Amino acid sequence: MAWVLVLFDLPVQTREQKKYAAKFRKDLIHDGYFMVQYSVYARPCGSADRVDTQVRRIKSHIPPGGEVRSMVITDAQWGRMKIYRNNAPANPEDMPEQLLFF
Repeated sequence: MAWVLVLFDLPVQTREQKKYAAKFRKDLIHDGYFMVQYSVYARPCGSADRVDTQVRRIKSHIPPGGEVRSMVITDAQWGRMKIYRNNAPANPEDMPEQLLFF
């Protein structure tokens, strides 16, 4: 189990750039990512093949002039993340339960 983190800076000065940036975010959400912080999205993956697929998909959605970074971390690393909200500790999101289809 692993998490794919996507960190990005996208230009948003023109109407067209804003359109590309919005589409990039919508594509991430459509692919199962959730917003961790502004311009930082994460998605759990159950296998190395799924991670590779996600990294390829991210690359295909990068808008012109954008800088996008992806990082893969293990579920254990994700679980050791320190989060503070309003100066109080908070827990990181859990890896979702696997669904079985028969």
